[in-house]
Amino acid sequence: MTEKKFKYIGKQRRAVEHRRFVVGQGRYAADVHLRNMLHVAIVASPYAHAKIKSIDASAALSLTGVHAVITGADLFADTDPTLPGVDAPLVKRYPMAIDVARYAGEWVAAVVAETRAIAEDAIELIDVDYEPLDHIVDPEAAMDKSSPLVHEAQGSNIIFQRKFLWGPVEEDFAKCDHEISYRARWSRNSTVPIETFAVACEWNDSTQIMDVWASIQMPKFPDQLAKALRLEGNAVRVHFDIDVGGSYGVKRGLKHSILVAYLARRLNRPVRFVEDRLENMRGGDMQGPDRIFDVTMGFTKDGIIRSMKMRAIDDIGAYSGRSPLQLGKPVGAIIGPYRIQSVEYEAIAVMTNKTPQEAVRGFGQSPTNYAIETGVDRIARFLNMDRIEFRKKNLIGKDEFPYLIPSGTSYDSGDYETVFMKALNAAPLSDLIAERDRLRASGLLAGIGMSTCLEPSGGNSSFEPLFNPKNQTTTWMDSCLVRIDLSGSITALMGTSSSGQAHETLVSTVVGEVLDHQPDDIRVLHADSLNALPSNSPVGSRMAIMLGGAAAGAAKKLRVKLSKIAAHNLGVPVEDLQYDSGTFTSISNSAKSMNWDELVDIAHRKYHQLPEGMEPGLQEKFVWEVPTGGKLPTEDGRVQMYPCHSFEAHVILASIDPGTGKVTIHKYVCGHDCGVMISPGVVHGMTYGGIAHGLGAALLEKFSFSDEGQLLSGTFMDYLLPSAHEVPSITIVDHCTPSPLTEFGQKGSGEAGYLGSPAAIASAVNDALASKDISINTLPMTPSALWSAINVGTGAVKA
Repeated sequence: MTEKKFKYIGKQRRAVEHRRFVVGQGRYAADVHLRNMLHVAIVASPYAHAKIKSIDASAALSLTGVHAVITGADLFADTDPTLPGVDAPLVKRYPMAIDVARYAGEWVAAVVAETRAIAEDAIELIDVDYEPLDHIVDPEAAMDKSSPLVHEAQGSNIIFQRKFLWGPVEEDFAKCDHEISYRARWSRNSTVPIETFAVACEWNDSTQIMDVWASIQMPKFPDQLAKALRLEGNAVRVHFDIDVGGSYGVKRGLKHSILVAYLARRLNRPVRFVEDRLENMRGGDMQGPDRIFDVTMGFTKDGIIRSMKMRAIDDIGAYSGRSPLQLGKPVGAIIGPYRIQSVEYEAIAVMTNKTPQEAVRGFGQSPTNYAIETGVDRIARFLNMDRIEFRKKNLIGKDEFPYLIPSGTSYDSGDYETVFMKALNAAPLSDLIAERDRLRASGLLAGIGMSTCLEPSGGNSSFEPLFNPKNQTTTWMDSCLVRIDLSGSITALMGTSSSGQAHETLVSTVVGEVLDHQPDDIRVLHADSLNALPSNSPVGSRMAIMLGGAAAGAAKKLRVKLSKIAAHNLGVPVEDLQYDSGTFTSISNSAKSMNWDELVDIAHRKYHQLPEGMEPGLQEKFVWEVPTGGKLPTEDGRVQMYPCHSFEAHVILASIDPGTGKVTIHKYVCGHDCGVMISPGVVHGMTYGGIAHGLGAALLEKFSFSDEGQLLSGTFMDYLLPSAHEVPSITIVDHCTPSPLTEFGQKGSGEAGYLGSPAAIASAVNDALASKDISINTLPMTPSALWSAINVGTGAVKA
């Protein structure tokens, strides 16, 4: 598929959303102030596992300004548990602990008061009598049948386990000259957005509607909220016009919203809850994958990887939501961009007495990319082969697409080697080598790192039936409504929230392209959930594909309608018309034409000039199904996971100070191909942020727990985020291989940068450590961990 020429798509344009943020007129959930609003503070368990014997709230209730204290027992009586994601009906999850607290930080009571300050004072007066129970925090130990059970009713701490076999793995290994086994550890981290989760709810007794303003990024949030509250779906109205102050997956907030909505209905007063940072970090359901990989790769002496065995153990914490499914998304890119012929993949989700995981940017793909790239570098070193040549030898060729991988997914398009070489040339490699050698001569350990990784995009639902056959979801549609009013102005409506992805810019650009109108003149609005068309939210790098496709579909339907009006009034066939800037002109007789205003006027006012049977007005909706979607997995677990596959190649130079263990990144280049970029500035911004996020995961960020199950990094004194000092200048090199599956050739880019940067940084660090014949395969590679590996040998393995 060749790249098309567009009028507005791919052009540099300031994002529509920027104006309101720059002038300070963004509207966040914490900006919602409702009349007579009450506020919430939380009592959290200090124990990793404990029986709740009693809760005495009498002193708190006597405090002036306190309206109520509720416990898990109250919610148990009046709400339903949230869905566990996999087939585990005995793992019940409510917003607050019922009888047993299963992690330190789990909510056990909530105070509702006139102000947040009063509520915080009141929680200090609540006396909870706990009986500590045996706990488990090590995921491998938790798999043992003799370990303490997080949920006794489940009978096991393993909530999901399945071994997939795709292709003749043993036969392929038998044909290999060598095999190499290794362990890679991805430690628990997250995105930690500036805004914590916030939600405000108001119950209207006369209309019987619950209004919700929340900083959410979650599929089917209104439906799940209504179900948990035992309300009809049309009794919950979620306002999607709230700006979300950062998310990248973690703004689920379902338990927060159930709690606040329950309180609003019970007290018949508006209620708001805004997490403080400790509440967010410790019990806010925002921590990410916590994964142990055991990998064996089989390869030939001339450097061809034939087969791979991978076991991934993910510590999901005390409860299950969508977290086990983060082991499912990587099925669709389980071989990365390489021609690996067969795969054995064992996915295990284990419960421990830790804060629960939830979805985080990449939905488990970045850890898997890191595990694969670790093996690629290790094989190249084992064979004494140049890592660049080794990758080129194994990368799927540009003439091999669509490429069917062993797990049943077809990659849509790509030119991986070209993107990789563009990144190397932009560095350029010769300069990196010279600078590396200079740094080494100065006494530093220095290395060149690289990764070549995929970003599956288009957010399908296939991992749901794959991990739970009882869930037969086969569509993850999205939609858009576009209308042209009597003045000729264009308005588009979408049914989702945004957390920085510039969806208003996306929709206005796409609609402008189809209708050949200036995007800046097109207004884009967020509907609420009772006025909106179906959406599955901005997750899985899907909105350029799905919302963009839906907006294009609705605009095309309007353009077709306008063309029929023009043809009818000009007395020519539709096929004889050409369209430019809102005007239809006859190809055979250029004197015959009708402009935008004339067409709009007929559609809205002159029924007598409409073609017979045509409805007056100009408003169309379009619901776009995921390309390649609509099918259930096969019995052996083969499935088309995501439709589109972006590609990124990272090339970096880094040094380590052996005296302190500090890593400095001197050069960073990212080659990136997400097909046709609808808004290049938005794509580049996401990529910059993703690289910074990946740097944190690789070098700094970790939710650490003590043996007693206490979170040791619940503040920014202990949980270290990269700052402007750590994030280097980044060069992005664009390339475009259009997808044949989408309207304009676009692919996803919402998780760009993050899916390859941890692997590349680890590659550079281990290249630097190679001179000491050691490596580290555990992230984050903190200064203390590196110092210990270099000077003591702790945590290091032979390279």
